Amino acid sequence: MVLSTSLMGSAIGAEAGAGGQFSKEIQPLLTEFCADCHMDGAKKGGVAFDGFPTEQALRENHGLWLAVLKNLRAGMMPPPKKAQPSPDQKHTIEAWIKTASFQSNPRNPDPGRVTVRRLNRVEYRNTVRDLLDVDFDTQVEFPADDSGHGFDNIGDVLTLSPVLFEKYLAAARSIVTQAVPAVGRVPAERLVPGREFSGGPTATNRNGAPSGATVLSYYQSSAITNVVTVPEAGRYQLVWALSAGERFVDNQFDYNKCRLTLRADGEILLQREFTREGNRPFRYEYDQVWSAGQHTLVMELEPLTPDQKQVRSLTFRIDSVTVRGPMEEQHWVRPKNYERFFPRNPPTDPVARREYAGELLAPFATRAYRRPVDAPTLERLKALAEATYTQPDKPFEAGIGQAMMAVLASPRFLFREEAVATDRVADGEHPWVDEYSLASRLSYFLWSTMPDEELLRLAGKQQLRENLTAQVQRMMTHSRFDAFLRNFVGQWLQTRDIESVQIDAGQVLAREAAPDPDRERRRTRFRELREISDARITPEEKKELEELRKSLFQNRPTPRAELTGDLRRAMRRETEQTLDYVVRQDRSLRELLDSDYTFLNQRLAEHYGLTNLNVLGDEVRRVTLPADSPRGGLLTQGTVLVVTSNPTRTSPVKRGLFILDNILGTPPPPPPPDIPALEESAKGVKDRTLSLRETLALHREKPVCSGCHNRMDPLGLALENFNALGMWRDSEQKLPIDAAGELLGGGSFTDIRGLKRILVERHASEFYRTLTEKILTYALGRGLEYYDVETVDQIVDQLLKADGRPSALFAGIIQSAPFQRTRAPLPTSNPRPVSSPFSTPVPSSKPAGANTSRTPAQLHADARINP
Repeated sequence: MVLSTSLMGSAIGAEAGAGGQFSKEIQPLLTEFCADCHMDGAKKGGVAFDGFPTEQALRENHGLWLAVLKNLRAGMMPPPKKAQPSPDQKHTIEAWIKTASFQSNPRNPDPGRVTVRRLNRVEYRNTVRDLLDVDFDTQVEFPADDSGHGFDNIGDVLTLSPVLFEKYLAAARSIVTQAVPAVGRVPAERLVPGREFSGGPTATNRNGAPSGATVLSYYQSSAITNVVTVPEAGRYQLVWALSAGERFVDNQFDYNKCRLTLRADGEILLQREFTREGNRPFRYEYDQVWSAGQHTLVMELEPLTPDQKQVRSLTFRIDSVTVRGPMEEQHWVRPKNYERFFPRNPPTDPVARREYAGELLAPFATRAYRRPVDAPTLERLKALAEATYTQPDKPFEAGIGQAMMAVLASPRFLFREEAVATDRVADGEHPWVDEYSLASRLSYFLWSTMPDEELLRLAGKQQLRENLTAQVQRMMTHSRFDAFLRNFVGQWLQTRDIESVQIDAGQVLAREAAPDPDRERRRTRFRELREISDARITPEEKKELEELRKSLFQNRPTPRAELTGDLRRAMRRETEQTLDYVVRQDRSLRELLDSDYTFLNQRLAEHYGLTNLNVLGDEVRRVTLPADSPRGGLLTQGTVLVVTSNPTRTSPVKRGLFILDNILGTPPPPPPPDIPALEESAKGVKDRTLSLRETLALHREKPVCSGCHNRMDPLGLALENFNALGMWRDSEQKLPIDAAGELLGGGSFTDIRGLKRILVERHASEFYRTLTEKILTYALGRGLEYYDVETVDQIVDQLLKADGRPSALFAGIIQSAPFQRTRAPLPTSNPRPVSSPFSTPVPSSKPAGANTSRTPAQLHADARINP
C-alpha cells in the first residue's frame, strides 16, 4: 500500500498537514512493509495504490484505510511470514489513519447519521403490550422485518410499504377494539375455562402445563360437566368454544365417527355427528331463560364406529363456555377495563365532553408518541372523537376509541422521531438529542419497548441525563432486560435459528459409524432410478425403486438422538442464560469464550453426555463442568454448533466464518461466484474415504480458495469433535478426528480447549471490539462507519481497564457520542406541547401565525388524523 515515486512527486501542495505527515511518517512504513503486494503491478486483495490519481485521493479513501486498520490490528497484514512493523510503528500508522484520514476528534466524535426508525415487529408488539395491555401477535399479522448488518432494527431497511401500512391500520382497529370499551355498559360475562369441567382429561401445552381445555376422544364414551351459578333470573347467552383435534399418523385416514351432545339443565342444545375435522374450531351460541341459582352444563361424546380401525388420534376439546347475562338492561355492568380508560362518567354538555376527551387523549397520545403531544394534534384528535360520538347511536366511548386508532396509525407512533436538546447546543459541537429522544433510545435498546413512566417523568423534568447511571442500572436489573438478551443474542449468535434449522439426525449419526459400501451402492441406484421419467421407467425398475425406498428410508432405525422441540429450547436457554449471568453478575466477558460452567437441564445434560453431573428436571440452571471439560463458553454450546452445521454433517467453513465474524470481527469477503461444492474436491480420490480435514485441504489447493480458507478452516476444524447435533465424538466414518491447528496470526492448539485458551489470552481485545461493534450497531440502529472507530476505541479502552466487565461496555455505549448526540439538524421541539403527567408545557418560540416547520412524518401524521 504505497504510492510510486512518480505519484509522490506529483502530489499537490507543500508537505504540510495530513499530506506532510503521510510523506514523512507513513509512506516510508508502507514502502517497507506493504509495497510487495500493492504496487508496481501487484494488486492483491484488489488493491493497487499506484492507480490513485493523487495523494489526496488515497488519503481520503476511508473504506480502504478502515480495512488497513482492521487487518493491521488483527495481525493479518502484513502476512505473518513477512517482515512485521514494531508496536510503535503500528501505533504510528493507526494514529495517522484515525486523525489524518478519518479526521477523528476524540473530544467531539462524529455521532453519525441515524435514519428515522420504524418499530420492528418485536418493538411494536412490546409497545402495544405496555401501552394498552394487548398481546398482538405481530409474527402472524405482519411480514418479517428485513435485516441489515445482522439485525432487524436497522433504520435504513425498516421501510414502510403500502401493504404494511394497511396492516398497521387493521392492527390499530383490532388492538383498540380489544382493549378500549366501545360502550358504557354491557351484559355481565363470566368465562368458564374448559379445565373446570369435570369428568375428562385436561389438555396440556407443549411445556406440559394445563392449557385451559378439556379433551374427549372419539373412541370412548365420556361426559364432562360444570355447574354455574347465576345471581339473577333473566335471559342469558351461552357461547361454547370447541375445537376438533387430529394427530397425523403414517399418511392414513381415520374414518371413525362420534356424536357430540351439548346440554344445559338436561335440555339438548346440540346433537351432531362428526368425522375427522382436522383442527377446526367451532363456536355455538344459545339463548337461555334461567332462574337465579345453579345450572348444569354437559358435553357428551359417543363413539359411533367402534369396529373401525383407529389410526389417528381424533379428539374434541372444550376450550371455554362464556355465560353472558342477564341480558335485561337494568342488570348491565361496566365493561372490563372501563375505569382504566374512563375514570369518570362522560359529561352530557358538549363543551365539557370535548374537554373530557382531551383529558383522556392527551396522556394516551403522549405515551404513544413517547413525548408530549402538541396542541394542534390534540385538537384534531378531539375533533375526530367528537365527529364519531356525535353521530346517532354512537356513544362517547366509541369516539375516544376512534381517536386512539388514529394515534396507533400515526407515523409518530410507528416511527421513533427525535429532536435536539435546545438548551445544550454549543458552537462547534454536535448537538445532543433531547431527553425524550434519549428515553426512547434507552428503552428500545435495553427493553425493546417504549419508555416507562419513570423515564418519561425524568425526561419531562430534564433530569434524565443527570440520573442516567441510576436509570441504566434499574433498567438492566428489570425483567424487561430479558428482551435485550433474547433479541440481541438471538441475532448476534443466531440462536433464533435453533428453533427451525433442519438437521437430519439419522444421517449425522450415521457418519460416525463405519462406512457401508452396500448402502451407498443402493443409495446411488435409488438416485439413478428416481431420475427416470414415468414414461420410460419399466415395471421392473419401478418395483426396484419402491423396494429401495423402503429399505433406505421407511425402515430406518430411530436415531439415538433427535433435535426435539424441548431440546432446541433448552439449547437456546443455555445461551441466553449464559449471557444473562455474565451481564447481570458483571463478570468478565472473557467467560463467554471459556468458562468452567454452563447452563443445563436434564434433557440437555443427557444430550451432551454429562450424565455424571446428576442434573434433574426441566429447569435450566448453572452447572459447574468437570475439570478439563471441552464444554464451557459460547462456542461449544448447542445453539452455535447446530446453526453452523449443514443438515447432514458439520461445516468447518461455517463454524470458522462464525468465529471470524462474531468473535474476532474479521470476516472474509464473500466467496467468488461458481465455487464448486466442497465434496467436489474429493471426487478424484477413489481408493479410500477422505476425512473432512483432508477434503478441505484439497479444496484449499485452489488459489481462489486458499486465502479465506487458511483463516477459516483451522477455527472450524477445532470444533470437529462436536457433530451437527452438538454432541461430542472422537471419530467420523471410523477415522479419528484431528482438531489441531494453527491460527494465521500465530498460535497453535491441539483441540477446542487450546483454541479457547488462545482466544482468551491473545485475542480478548479483538473480542471486546467485536462485541462492542455488534451491540453499538444494535443500539444505534445503523451500521458502523469509519467515523465510529474513535468511539469504539474509547469503549474498548474502558473495557480493558475494567477487566472486561459488561457494566463498562454498556456505560460506554450509552454515554457515547453516537448514542447521546446527532449529526443532522433535527426539530428543536413539537409546537405547543400539551401539559402531561410527564412534562412541563414549553411555549412555542414562533410568533403567532408563523409557519412551524414539520418533519415529513409529522405532516403524514397530521394528514392521517385530520377528520
